[in-house]
Amino acid sequence: MGYVNTEARTLTGRAAFPVLQPAETENYISSRASASLQAQRDVGLSLSEKFGEKNGRIHATVLSVSNAHLHGELYGDFLRARKQVFIDTKSWDLPQVEGMEFDQYDTPQSRSIVLHEYGEILAGIRILPTRARCGCYSYMLRDAQLGVIDTIPQHVLFEQAPVADNVWEATRLFISPNVPASRRTLIQSRLMLEMAAATVKEGATHVIGIVPYVFVRWLERLGLGALPIGPKITYGADTSQAAMIHVAAVGAIGVI
Repeated sequence: MGYVNTEARTLTGRAAFPVLQPAETENYISSRASASLQAQRDVGLSLSEKFGEKNGRIHATVLSVSNAHLHGELYGDFLRARKQVFIDTKSWDLPQVEGMEFDQYDTPQSRSIVLHEYGEILAGIRILPTRARCGCYSYMLRDAQLGVIDTIPQHVLFEQAPVADNVWEATRLFISPNVPASRRTLIQSRLMLEMAAATVKEGATHVIGIVPYVFVRWLERLGLGALPIGPKITYGADTSQAAMIHVAAVGAIGVI
């Protein structure tokens, strides 16, 4: 938990984040898209084969303050599912009210991606632009690095937290404990690809966030290039690491 790569701290932003710059040409996007699809075929299934008619019962909704009223109780159910995972199961010390978990980053600037099936929440994740501001808060990793919040170590990143139109942050990733083990890989994969599509729609090429240590290699199997940008950090039994995820190619294709 105390490990810091001091050499990486001396790098410039471009050297520390070598794939941070947005794609310059359509040909680049096209080549990345082809590589992403090939990555899907390498594990035996293309995007359409993996998430097409066979799993058509699973719906993905991107919620915001402006559209939440169009989806009934979905946003409230999403926050209740977050409480079940992060407060009831993981025992995190987080704000809650009426059975719903929330924090200072749940603002009109954020989006919530929800996977649901027959009214049941399967999984979710929150995305927020790195240019977000609300009072003294910006986004979670940057605020941790600046010491604005103390729930994440300040050395979580090797380099200065990015603030850019093409970089969004992903937080509060969860899979419902009610999802059986036999479906969890499918749900995780679908959630990551929906996140890629949603952030690209917002103008992002990259997503920053804390992921389980083994996720970097797993994300590459989905065609989502991931670059570790922080030391391994242990929270209880979980070992995590900050990563920069390249979403432009896969997100531009869409999930299905």
